[in-house]
Amino acid sequence: MTKKIVLASNNAGKIREIQSLLAEQGMEIVPQSAFVGEEVEETGLSFVENAILKARHASRLSALPAIADDSGLEVDALRGAPGVFSARYAGPNASDAANNRKLLQELAGFDEAARGARFHCVMVYLRHAEDPSPLIGEGVWEGRILTEPRGNQGFGYDPLFFVPEEGCACAELDAERKNRLSHRAKALHALLARLAAGS
Repeated sequence: MTKKIVLASNNAGKIREIQSLLAEQGMEIVPQSAFVGEEVEETGLSFVENAILKARHASRLSALPAIADDSGLEVDALRGAPGVFSARYAGPNASDAANNRKLLQELAGFDEAARGARFHCVMVYLRHAEDPSPLIGEGVWEGRILTEPRGNQGFGYDPLFFVPEEGCACAELDAERKNRLSHRAKALHALLARLAAGS
C-alpha cells in the first residue's frame, strides 16, 4: 500500500528531486500546496530548527505525516554564510540569479583555495504534527565556488557549485546523477535508513 506523506515545500525543483528519490520506496508525496500555498516563516537559527518548523506546519495543515528539509550553502571564506539564509541571501523573495550575484560579489578577490564550500541538508520526518521525536537525516556535499556560473540544470546555487569528483558544476549534471550525489539525496537516504529501522 502506498503511503501518503506531505512534503513541506513549494519549491518546484526540490519537490521534483524528493519525489523521484521517494517513488521507489512506495511513498506518495503530496506537495504542501495541495492544502495551502503559504509556507511557514523560517525563524530557526539552524537547519534542524527550520526543517522541524516546516514539517509541523505541513502536518498540521494536512493531517498527514510530513517530510521537510532545510538546506543551504556554507562557504568557508564567508564563515559559513549564507547558511540558513541561502534562499534569501540577497533579500526576501530574492531570485536564484540575485542570490548568485551577491555570492560572487562577496567572494570577489578570494582565490580558489578560499572558495571551499558545501551544501548542507537536514531532512526530518514527523509521524504527526505533535510528534515529540522527529526522525532526522543529514547530508553534506563538498565542493567549491566558481568565479562564474556554468550549466543550466538544477536550481539555486547549482551553477556556481563546482563538484570536484565530477569535474563540473552541479548545474552541468543531469538530474539522475545529481540525485545520486547531492546533499539532499544523502540526507534522504539517512532518513530512510532510520525509517526502515523503525527508529
